[in-house]
Amino acid sequence: DMPVAVSLLNSYSGIAAASTGFVLENNMLIIAGALVGASGLILTNIMCKGMNRSLMNVLLGGWENAGTVTGPSEAAKNVQIKSVDAEELAMLFDAAQNVIVIPGYGMAVAQAQHAIRDLSNVLEKKGVRVRFAVHPVAGRMPGHMNVLLAEANVPYDKLYAMEDINDDFSNTDIALIIGANDVVNPAARSNPQSPIYGMPILNADYAKTVVINKRSLNVGYAGIDNELFGYPNALMYFGDAKEAMNKLANELKNL
Repeated sequence: DMPVAVSLLNSYSGIAAASTGFVLENNMLIIAGALVGASGLILTNIMCKGMNRSLMNVLLGGWENAGTVTGPSEAAKNVQIKSVDAEELAMLFDAAQNVIVIPGYGMAVAQAQHAIRDLSNVLEKKGVRVRFAVHPVAGRMPGHMNVLLAEANVPYDKLYAMEDINDDFSNTDIALIIGANDVVNPAARSNPQSPIYGMPILNADYAKTVVINKRSLNVGYAGIDNELFGYPNALMYFGDAKEAMNKLANELKNL
């Protein structure tokens, strides 16, 4: 919830600046303040829609455990997790034709955007179609993932918004999740008791194979376990995102 609050406060600062501009009769201050205020409100609205929650629900408290950092629960520990190493994963990717990469906050923390770009280039040289699915609230602000991928020179036409690519997961060979958690958690669709129930998510679990790169099985920002980790078509690829993607790219080059 904190990014929503920060974005709203930013918009208030712009409104305050515009109001000051009227008092001082300063047109530049009015214009700058109006732009900051409007952009802050737009970002706030985008994030609330991305979580399927109203602004009042966010401000007055929705998820009691939002933002907490805890270890995996007993239920998560009992889930049958299948893990793979870089060599096994490379063979899997070598046989794929369509891959969708889902970046998350873990990619930002590891600064893995350049490694992912390199992996994408290797796959494309092998004839694999690679696209990037970006959730509206992936990272800490709308556009966070877009900026990082643009920094790594990933072509903008390969970045797809959730509503534009969600229907394609069922025809995708591999969905590669990089440090994302809550935005791909199927509990948002299937579990009415889940705190994130009703939140729009990326349909990564519909892909033929789901590869999840994380450091551990720890929960995401919402503080809840991701049931996707135990799905029959899910494989865990543990490790730092930057190092893991570099290892995978190197293994693919050797095939």
